[in-house]
Amino acid sequence: VVTRAAIAGTRNRMDLGEGLREDFPILDQRVHGDRALVYLDNAATSQKPRLVLDAMDEYYREYNANVHRGVHALSARATEEYEEARAKVARFINAESPREIVFTRNASEAINLVAYSWALNALKEGDEVVLTVAEHHSNIVPWQLIAQRTGAILKHVELNASQELDLNQFEDLIGPRTKLVAVGHVSNVLGCVNPIGDIVKLARKHNAKVMLDACQSVPHMPFDVQALGVDFAVCSGHKMCAPTGIGFLWGKYATLDRELTPFMGGGEMIADVFLDHSTYANPPGKFEAGTPSICEAIGLGAACDYLSSIGMEAIADFEHEMGTYLYNQVASIEGVAIYGPKPNEVQARASLAAFNVEGIHATDISMVLDQYGIAIRSGHHCTQPLHTHLGISASARASLYLYNTKDEVDLFVEKLKEAIAFFR
Repeated sequence: VVTRAAIAGTRNRMDLGEGLREDFPILDQRVHGDRALVYLDNAATSQKPRLVLDAMDEYYREYNANVHRGVHALSARATEEYEEARAKVARFINAESPREIVFTRNASEAINLVAYSWALNALKEGDEVVLTVAEHHSNIVPWQLIAQRTGAILKHVELNASQELDLNQFEDLIGPRTKLVAVGHVSNVLGCVNPIGDIVKLARKHNAKVMLDACQSVPHMPFDVQALGVDFAVCSGHKMCAPTGIGFLWGKYATLDRELTPFMGGGEMIADVFLDHSTYANPPGKFEAGTPSICEAIGLGAACDYLSSIGMEAIADFEHEMGTYLYNQVASIEGVAIYGPKPNEVQARASLAAFNVEGIHATDISMVLDQYGIAIRSGHHCTQPLHTHLGISASARASLYLYNTKDEVDLFVEKLKEAIAFFR
């Protein structure tokens, strides 16, 4: 495992990215001929360090085999590494046991697992699910499908004047019919870090469960699932230096064991199979039908190693400084509106800026910046209801991660100004 703690501890906070760039080979390239790549689309997906790439390459080169099924040497090693990856994820989020970690393809599948294995059985007509207008589509659509099948009612918390979730509305909407509160930890557009502790307290007054979409928090800050007190948490690996095709659901073991039915049927998730019925494995196996994404899980474990070697406190401090700098630089440009709370108005804000330029479509801005080698995102960022609530159809978004630098932010702002001038 590469150790980067010295870099994190001895350099200026905003220099951390410069010290880590060599770990990410994809960043050392030019696009559109001679433009150095400036990757500012990290809220969509992160790049992968050599440690992760090497771990995945090693699996296929040295011990490619199926897990849990063989007694030969390759299968034994593959099983050991796969289950150790589960243990690494458990330690990374401070789960009580690796048995509380269910590997999925991504966070979307993890949310759907909760929806179909728990909610479909638990919700009755007239029961209520509290969501927010700021949710990713993955935390909206599954609940719409479940509501259509059960007769449950969906309620939505809106924003306050600072464009944060309105905690007073949570208090108004969570009531005796509430069975679930499903909420994102950090908004991928507004950048606000939501008050999960307060939301959990409100839910507990009515014995409602809380499911946390942690895709924008686990990669960027210390994350302690026990301290948060939620019932379920989901995350995608690809946003935290791991490959695509792997994510996880965390759930309290007693809940996974007693309240969730199997999500998919097949091999691995069974105890015994008879012609007329089957019995099922204990969690997490009960929810992992078929051959899993072995290599991807090992890559996720390596990503946990990599991030832990730097320290999540150091990453959070770095991103706070860089995110504040990004926000202030973009906000200083005439005609630019940034969405979400200002950094000086909140204790924490994600290191991203979703914005629009008066009179210029977000996609036009993104396309011009791409010609300079600068990758940002434009569109609705899988949050159409939020954009509708804000009165816009799209926005541009620059989002940072641990390998970005102040120079990259400066270049982005410089070229953004030039793009605006071009359209003016």
